[in-house]
Amino acid sequence: MASFTVRELDTIGGADQLQISSRRFNGTMRPFVTIWGVRDGDHIYVRSAHGATNGWFRRAVTSGHGWIRAAGAQRRVTFDRVVDAATQQRLDIEYHRKYDKYGPLMVGPVVGPGVWAVTLRLIAE
Repeated sequence: MASFTVRELDTIGGADQLQISSRRFNGTMRPFVTIWGVRDGDHIYVRSAHGATNGWFRRAVTSGHGWIRAAGAQRRVTFDRVVDAATQQRLDIEYHRKYDKYGPLMVGPVVGPGVWAVTLRLIAE
């Protein structure tokens, strides 16, 4: 299995905004959508601020594959659902650490048990 390089983890994990794209059934890529994401150890995670019905999230889960890009780094990825509570709690802390500067109205939709079901780990291909 491939993994992110340290440089990719630093670049993508450190960027305020990430762009994500999923693969269509015919193999072409959808347009990139700007989202927030965090790094936890050797992994990058993203959450859907608007729940499971958010278009980019639905398409990513259905496709299972896509691309992530940020700050000049770009990598093909697989989208993996995250279910364990310990990881989710660490991600909440990371989202607060990274994005609290934008205020509670912006950070609230991406933290807490209500969004744990819409968390994806990005696995480098």
